[in-house]
Amino acid sequence: MTSTTYATRRAQLETYFDRTAVEAWARLTSDAPVSRIRATVRAGRDAMRAELLSWLPADLSGRRLLDAGCGTGALAVEAARRGAEVVAVDVSPTLVGLAHERHAGLRLPGRLDFRVGDMLDDDLGRFDHVVAMDSLIHYRTPDIVRALNLLGRRTGASLLFTVAPRTPLLTAMHAAGRLFPRGDRAPAIEPVGERALRRRIGEEPGLAPFALARSRRITSGFYLSNALELVRR
Repeated sequence: MTSTTYATRRAQLETYFDRTAVEAWARLTSDAPVSRIRATVRAGRDAMRAELLSWLPADLSGRRLLDAGCGTGALAVEAARRGAEVVAVDVSPTLVGLAHERHAGLRLPGRLDFRVGDMLDDDLGRFDHVVAMDSLIHYRTPDIVRALNLLGRRTGASLLFTVAPRTPLLTAMHAAGRLFPRGDRAPAIEPVGERALRRRIGEEPGLAPFALARSRRITSGFYLSNALELVRR
């Protein structure tokens, strides 16, 4: 069962990506010209996507993968190119619509199924690999661990995810963001201390079958994200 704080934040994200930031995200996730600041974010997201993909097998034939919070589908497409059966889910109908539009007609070795919904929905089924790139960064540590627990129950090999690392820079940026009028804000990123997160993961009985493996932080201008890997023992 998901928490009320998770459900509240998920609803905020759906509203933000479907109404407030549609045009900005459409440009950011394309090749269209963007501001210098957004260009650093685009470069950081590209680097993070490449990093997470490098943690997956080169040949994903016969594997089932969940792209949890798929956005416009760049990671999902790359996994399908490697032969995976990919379920790509996002809370935003608009972003999923863009994914359908951009990738329609692709001839891929694997299968690609874009869906609107909650990444924690049991009805999505079981997977060999789950990737949650920048989809848990808006949640606090207890909700992150709860989400990992629910995802882990349906994950046979590895669970890759990113969090917003608690650094002085990100904390300052987070505080500055609160100065904007509420209508202009994205749902707040929640900086997370990696040591505390690792401790909470280690204390969660449902995640006992997993071991924390790789960790990699990527910084690119206004993009700052930390990737972690949970591998089934």
